[in-house]
Amino acid sequence: MKRIFSYSMLLGLVALTMLTACNDDTSYADRLNNERNAVNAYLANHRVVMSVPEDSVFEVGENAPFYRLDTDGNVYMQVLNAGDRKNDKAKTSQPIYFRYSRYNLSVWYSDGNWTVYSGNENSMDAVACSFNFADYTLPSSSQWGYGLQYPLMFLGAECEVNLVIKSQFGFSNEISLVTPFFYHVRYYHSQI
Repeated sequence: MKRIFSYSMLLGLVALTMLTACNDDTSYADRLNNERNAVNAYLANHRVVMSVPEDSVFEVGENAPFYRLDTDGNVYMQVLNAGDRKNDKAKTSQPIYFRYSRYNLSVWYSDGNWTVYSGNENSMDAVACSFNFADYTLPSSSQWGYGLQYPLMFLGAECEVNLVIKSQFGFSNEISLVTPFFYHVRYYHSQI
């Protein structure tokens, strides 16, 4: 009985190995490597500061550097308008509205195509998106991932930024796609 079971297991493992070997899909590790390469290629064309300034005073403008916001390098931020950092910080569970455009960095990296992938920034007919700041218990907030809320930890609630966000911190329903995105985001207190 042991021998039959061993042969059956062996045949099962061989069949599984053959099926895996014939699969043309890239592995998760390969997708992570491609994501890292796309992000690094994009950031190579910009100044990058590897940490947040201790006083949270960021350079501002289109020539400002991208700041790495988390230690693992999942989110990078370029501040275009810092808002009022002292008097207008977002509070936990406060509704924040935003308009954005996002661009697929993997597509840009592979073929140089730089087109809007999604967003509502360029259509005033589209409703502004929103989340409740730092309240990830709500699906309406968690669906956007952590990356889009990161800037509000440092900037005023009515700021404007460019972001590079890896999939781990992106839209929750897209994490498994392992696709990094470049975002242009404007945040607001009220829906516009």
